[in-house]
Parts: sequence; structure tokens; C-alpha cells
Amino acid sequence: MGTLKVEDYMTRDVITVSPTDTVKDVIHLIKNTKHDGFPVVKEEKIIGYVSSLEILLCEPSVKVSDIMSVNLNVARSNMDLFDAARVLFRSDNKKLPVIDDDGRVIGIFSNSDVIRSQIERATPAKVWKLMRTLRIIHHVNLEEHLDRAKLIDLVPTQSKIYADELEGRRYELEKGLAEPVIVIKKRDKVLLVDGHHRAVAAKRLGLKEIDAYVITMDRDVPLGMEKTASDVGLKTLDDIKVLESGTHPLIEITRKRGSRNV
Repeated sequence: MGTLKVEDYMTRDVITVSPTDTVKDVIHLIKNTKHDGFPVVKEEKIIGYVSSLEILLCEPSVKVSDIMSVNLNVARSNMDLFDAARVLFRSDNKKLPVIDDDGRVIGIFSNSDVIRSQIERATPAKVWKLMRTLRIIHHVNLEEHLDRAKLIDLVPTQSKIYADELEGRRYELEKGLAEPVIVIKKRDKVLLVDGHHRAVAAKRLGLKEIDAYVITMDRDVPLGMEKTASDVGLKTLDDIKVLESGTHPLIEITRKRGSRNV
């Protein structure tokens, strides 16, 4: 895996505001997008940044140009991800606008993107380990690529998930932090191998697709996980049982039953 760049994790769909917009306009955007700040753009070029902090105690009619920050730290798309992370940390900023050579905003790089890059780093290792196992057991040639998987097509291979972890995955999806699931695409089905909590959380959020590492084989062979799923009647994500009581086995409860310590 090569050096991680800002362009690998930045958000490309950027919402901007105009210097002639008002505080009222910005508040409306914050409510509707859940973002806490926006690049200020004039004639397609960045001239400032306005955040929720700048609009505090301001009258609704105040113009963005009167309160925006103009001394900005910005990033370039080919900048090393960890160099950009250092800028965020040292400048105490949450976000860096990403600009091209003409000063046009082409992305936003945030603290969340730094976290996401670390969450996802382990995923390729999972994929490679799975592919190695499949090659050894079934003597097949495999290919892998990052794509979008339709939730309606996924055949689960895990019959139970935990409600508390499901809520965590829902939060990650809403914040754009969730790592891709891992699927094996066969001739007549798409097996969900890793990421059952993420897939169910995505479905509950009303999403139709989810990021996925897609593994394909050069020939169709029966898989053990496929048989197991069939034996317990797993056909769609709706067949997965969500355990509402209890917690994930990796979660440690610090306050034991009968303890009076607070």
C-alpha cells in the first residue's frame, strides 16, 4: 500500500457559501447539513471560511464577509495525509479546505478523515488474509477491488449481531467513519463476509448501497460459510437477529452488579 494522500480520504462534495450570504443563511445550512463550517467562495475561488463559532452572538442579517476567517490553512490533494493531520493538530483546526492550483475548492479534509484513515487501515489486511485462505483451500485465482454493494443483494453469513455495536456502526456511518464491508461476489449471489453490523446499520438508515471490498473468483466453488448461511436460513439482512440485551463480548462492563461505586 502506497503513501496515503489527502485525496484518498477528503470529502469531494463540498458545500460552500458566498460572502454576501448572511448569518441566517449559514444557520440554515448548519441545521440542514449538520456541518459546522463552510468555505467562503467568490468567483469560484476560496476567500475565507465561516464556522459556527464565528456566527455566535451575531445578528441574523450580518453578512458572511464581515465575520469570516481570512487567514486560512489549506491543503493540496497530493499532500501526505499525515502532514495534513499535523497541520490540523498544530493549528487547532477541525477542517482544511483542499484547493487546486487556481485556488478553487475541490475538497474538505477533516479530523474525521484522519480517524477514518486509521480505522480503514486494518481492512486490506483482512481482505488479503481471506484471499490467501481461499487460495490455499480452494486453489482459485482471486481479484479484489473497492466498489459499492447493494444492500438488497447481500447474503449474510453471520446469524446474530449486537444492538450496542449496531448503534456504534450507525454513528460511524452518519459521520462517514465506517470502513467498507467485505463481500465475495459469486455467480448468483453476493456473500457478506465481514461487516454485518455496518450493513444492518446502513439498511436501518435507509441507505441502498455501502462501500465494499469485492472479491471475485475465477471459478465458482462451494464455500463453507455459504453452506452455514443456508443451513440456518440466512438469505437477506432481515434474517440476522439483533441481540437487544447484553453487550458485545469485547465490551467490558466497569460497574458490576451489586456495586455501589459511582
